[in-house]
Amino acid sequence: MKSLKYSLIFIISLITVSSCDESKFLEEKPLSIYSPENSMETSAQFQLSLNHLYNRVRYTLWSMDPDSRLAFYYATDLAFNATDYHTPAKLNDYKNVMVPTYGVVSNVWNNTYTVIANANVILDRLPGTSVAEAEADVIRGEALFFRAYSYRNLCHLYGGVPLSLEEVTTPRRDYVRASRTETYEQIRKDLEEAASLLPDVDQVKDGKVNKQVAQHLLAEIYISLGLYDNAVSVASEVINHPATGLMTERFGSRRNEPGDVYWDLFRLNNQNRTSNGNTETLWALQNEYQNVGSADWNMPWCIIPYYQNLQITARNDAGESVKTTAFAGVTDVKGGRGVGWMQGTTYFFDEVWDDKNDIRNSEHNIVHDLIIDNPASPAFGKWLVADGYAQTIDDPIRYWFPLITKFSRVGNFPADLRSVNSAGEPLMTAYGEYLMINNANSNYKDEYMFRLAETYLLRAEAYMNKGDKNAAAADINTIRTRAHAAPISADRVDIDFILDERLRELYYEELRMVTLCRLGKLVDRSRRYNPKTGASIEDHHNLWPIPYSEIERNVFEVIEQNPGYK
Repeated sequence: MKSLKYSLIFIISLITVSSCDESKFLEEKPLSIYSPENSMETSAQFQLSLNHLYNRVRYTLWSMDPDSRLAFYYATDLAFNATDYHTPAKLNDYKNVMVPTYGVVSNVWNNTYTVIANANVILDRLPGTSVAEAEADVIRGEALFFRAYSYRNLCHLYGGVPLSLEEVTTPRRDYVRASRTETYEQIRKDLEEAASLLPDVDQVKDGKVNKQVAQHLLAEIYISLGLYDNAVSVASEVINHPATGLMTERFGSRRNEPGDVYWDLFRLNNQNRTSNGNTETLWALQNEYQNVGSADWNMPWCIIPYYQNLQITARNDAGESVKTTAFAGVTDVKGGRGVGWMQGTTYFFDEVWDDKNDIRNSEHNIVHDLIIDNPASPAFGKWLVADGYAQTIDDPIRYWFPLITKFSRVGNFPADLRSVNSAGEPLMTAYGEYLMINNANSNYKDEYMFRLAETYLLRAEAYMNKGDKNAAAADINTIRTRAHAAPISADRVDIDFILDERLRELYYEELRMVTLCRLGKLVDRSRRYNPKTGASIEDHHNLWPIPYSEIERNVFEVIEQNPGYK
């Protein structure tokens, strides 16, 4: 009995002691699962968070719904939507579609702010961890770069936007817009610090952002701020760096095949400096075939015509008119399966090329004619365009226009995408092209985000803006010389010529919509060179509208809409 008495006293004492700090007693310590408190402590964990930023950028450009991601390119002087051509829709009907409730406007906004939010988490949680100082500097530099890159896209497209520079831990409905200049200033600060922290381009793994790509983007932001001397200086640092240089001779995995150096830039494995010594690459997005962490970019599907369904009319030996498909099917040499979602403007395909020797428009890079390879067609073995059969196509929109090769492997597709017979042997056309399965429609290779050729064009823009047209012409001519195009004189340099040169050099690489909105030239260039978009675009469309959903939910402050939008 005495023993029981003492046991009860001991238990009561324990309860009393443990109850003196109830908060600690109830505190959860998730030692075996990730939580906000323990998931960002080590260098490896921060690297996983950075990997997510890379993936989100690829998602926005490669995997987001087609209407949203392709809005970076079409409805500009470059291209129009070919799937909704005859009845205006999507951004072919710019006035009625580009409104604050348009899903593309909110999708781009939301996905871009997702990158910013995740970059802010890294930046806020990095201080005070055990990560070594040198590693922490690089992690901070990468996160700053991604925040700056994202605000750059937002600011060019929408103008000034709300600035969120810290991790958001509770819902906010009190955002206000910074001015466009204030937004550019924040981007400038982030990029200047990122450039001071990031390693040089030759000191990082392929696909990682680096000092030179931060400086490249910084040159663009300096131009937007009117700091032209700064832009020239920082672009020159990139151009003059010993690890960078334009590729001017044949190189890489297929240099011994017919082609040219511009064609080589876009062949499999040629985008990274470690595999084939490509010193032109500043930043290339990485893609590994059948890697679950990768995402294929189906740009070939978008910009290659729907040639496999193209029908032509030809006379047979009896003199009868026969309608057949022109081609035996989807082939590797023709770039895989295209559906013609986007078609280049007449200006891009025919008018912007001011020198017939320009290799960027060579038969290897923009294919203007194909051999008819369907044995069932009376025109078998003839040329589609040169022999006049393209004129018999009932409706060429989507089905035929010049074929762009820079985003496709072109004759070097993964073997498991080939069509085979019952014995497992690959099927081929009479001209030695592999017939492909219908979902062979992506790039299956790395793709450029920024390369040195664009740095030259940015520096040319800065020189022009500061009144030095001779220096601007020299930079443009560096690019044109590589392309075997005749040099230009200084008196031809203006912003439209620079935009034309960007079109010739960077077609479907640069985010054309972003470039034209940055310069306030979207309306003018669309009206002049894109009849589909130009017919409906209005003066205020040089900026996109702020998504209505953002304005509506922001109940404690006012987010002003851009002028011209209701």
